[in-house]
Amino acid sequence: MFLKPNAIGISRPDLLVRCRCCGSKDLFLFLPMGLHPPATAFVSPERAQEPQAVFPLDANVCLSCGLVQVAGRIPETICERTSCAPSDNPATKDRLETLALNTDAGAGHGPVVEIGYNEVLILSAANRSGARTLGHDIATDGAAPWGAPAVEVLQTALTDVSARRIAETHGRAMLVMTASAFNHIGDLHAFMRAVAILLADDGTLVIEVPWCAKILQGNQFDTLCHERVSELSLLSIRKLVAATDMDIVDVQLLPVHGGSMRVHIRRTDTGEQPSAAVTAVLDAEAAAGLTGRVTWEAFSARVHTARNDLVRMIDALRADGKTVVGYGAPARGNTLLNYFDLGADRIDFLVDPDPSKQNMLTPGTLIPVYPMDVLAEKKPDVMLILAWNLLDEIIEQQAAFRSLGGQFLVPLPKPRLI
Repeated sequence: MFLKPNAIGISRPDLLVRCRCCGSKDLFLFLPMGLHPPATAFVSPERAQEPQAVFPLDANVCLSCGLVQVAGRIPETICERTSCAPSDNPATKDRLETLALNTDAGAGHGPVVEIGYNEVLILSAANRSGARTLGHDIATDGAAPWGAPAVEVLQTALTDVSARRIAETHGRAMLVMTASAFNHIGDLHAFMRAVAILLADDGTLVIEVPWCAKILQGNQFDTLCHERVSELSLLSIRKLVAATDMDIVDVQLLPVHGGSMRVHIRRTDTGEQPSAAVTAVLDAEAAAGLTGRVTWEAFSARVHTARNDLVRMIDALRADGKTVVGYGAPARGNTLLNYFDLGADRIDFLVDPDPSKQNMLTPGTLIPVYPMDVLAEKKPDVMLILAWNLLDEIIEQQAAFRSLGGQFLVPLPKPRLI
């Protein structure tokens, strides 16, 4: 873990003693990652010498349901969550708009409610299909987001109280969906109780999250941070929703974010039976050993190997006179930089298209983040792809860099140069 001894304040989170989904105490700490600042806590240059609050970032797996979860929950006031502009990626737009259009939520039905509407594309598409829509996200100023005036928004967390208010004023929802917020939620059972109040008797809850089996397969330890506290298996979701008399009726596997799943959930008294896809995914999770201690011990060993190999590769490149920079400054990148001890002594700078991160320093490692056009000015030799889940898109965008002899360094599942 990269720490500046004179620039750190250490705090202790509330410790996890039961699984967030199934309530089991059979938790296995498989990857203690040391002390990390919150992954979104970028530092302004003038505050670089001030102490940064850091917290243990320890990865546990529930050996009863396969949920991977951060052991400590830190105060939400410390974790910065902000809404994001709609993606310019055509594949992302198509995926999210299809999610809205392929649901039975047209005109004349209850409202479509999206929790954590970081991509207003879903609600805008549902609106165009004739549905009434409502965005529900604590990370908003309450204004109509991103030029979508037809989308009404609520600035509050989803609770029993807010769910009843929506049901009374807008009607119970035919569709509740979340494509970005579910694995940020600390109390998943409280969330599900609120959904049970909000959802119509014949309504559907749709959750899109990274799939834990792909995290295991790809050594994706960096998906965890203090802001994103859970990585879910289908089994963990099934056990969670059973507490509110619901069950999974369908699931689709998606390639996004390193491998995700879109899970459809309905009340058990609808009588709808799980699809063959649900059985297939549950069988795949059992075959992968998601609830086996030895599985996660092997995962931890692979992560440590990747850590040692990546540091050696970067040190060798720099010894050969090459400049190494980072591409992207996502939360996952900050988890990787801190756990792999990659600071400004190894990575010259990062570039990121997000203006809120530009001309700031990364949490903990204090690496400068610049706008994208700095690449053409500085002409680095190697780019460490921290946003590796967008690798194909990045390689396509940076064709000119590669044509001039530039190389891409991909950290996971194991380090490799392209």
